[in-house]
Amino acid sequence: MKFCCIMVYEEESVTSRRNQKERASSMDEIIFDTSMNELQLLEFLVGDEYFGINIAKVSEIIRFTELTPVPAAPEAIEGVFMHRDKLVTVIDLHAVLARPLQEEHGNGLFVVCDFEQFSVAFHVSSVLGIQRLMWSSIEKPPAVSKNADDSITTGMAKLEDKIIMILDFEKIICDLSLNPEFEQEGFDSIDIPHTLDLNRHLIIAEDSPFLCKVLIEALKNVGFKNTHPFYNGSDAWDYIKSKKGSPNLGNDVAAVISDIEMPQMDGHTLTRLIKEDKELKETPVFMFSSLIHENIRGRGDSAGADGQFARSQIGELINTLIEFLTK
Repeated sequence: MKFCCIMVYEEESVTSRRNQKERASSMDEIIFDTSMNELQLLEFLVGDEYFGINIAKVSEIIRFTELTPVPAAPEAIEGVFMHRDKLVTVIDLHAVLARPLQEEHGNGLFVVCDFEQFSVAFHVSSVLGIQRLMWSSIEKPPAVSKNADDSITTGMAKLEDKIIMILDFEKIICDLSLNPEFEQEGFDSIDIPHTLDLNRHLIIAEDSPFLCKVLIEALKNVGFKNTHPFYNGSDAWDYIKSKKGSPNLGNDVAAVISDIEMPQMDGHTLTRLIKEDKELKETPVFMFSSLIHENIRGRGDSAGADGQFARSQIGELINTLIEFLTK
């Protein structure tokens, strides 16, 4: 499979940066075509092993730069630096994954990502390029621990000559206490109407066991009793389809909460399939993802999503869910 390299270095001109933004904008059109169920994966090395991240999470790639150490920080947090008037925290994936930075890679590179209100740079050995893949070709990694929440991989792409592991970057960030613990905005204002049936069944499609657990616990704390988690969109769709024809469909599939990027089937495709089905089209579907921004919202709207929420908006998500279930 052919792929191309993209590198964005700090010494580029303003014009070059503007062109890069234009290319990134057009790239969004390709990555998030909801009829294609595909992604573009930025492939990189940590040590001598292959890993990947959805290119939609990447703002740019820059050369290694000198860092200011953070006192008493975990070993994996190398330090911080100022970049485009933003304070960026650097996470050393070599420390996280216990893979040494080899001499031939020099100081390595920083893959800069924006996660809602803060920026993180992941220190990698080298960047190899972009792989364009179908989500159906991404498989769930085998369980290597009795506790699935311990895993920091959410999928693996099997190519002819290699396997690329897709990391759970949100979990890595949370494990290092960088994320403000999924601020539960709106929880204080949640009001449970007496007419709301908390026994209705909610479908959760989320490939990160860690994030799935966070969401389910939040729903249970409010009082919802029946949640059905699935770790990819395809399994969630199979379950939802199995309920078609049921006289209790509105109870068995009361609402769907879905991540966007998942193995086998992405959240936009899952949403579109539900909304194009005559029996299921009235089912509320909510996107819950770290990829929620202007361009992605347009893709969610096109697929038919009833609401789109960032990871820190669990309270707002639950408030909206309650509104839909009490209409």
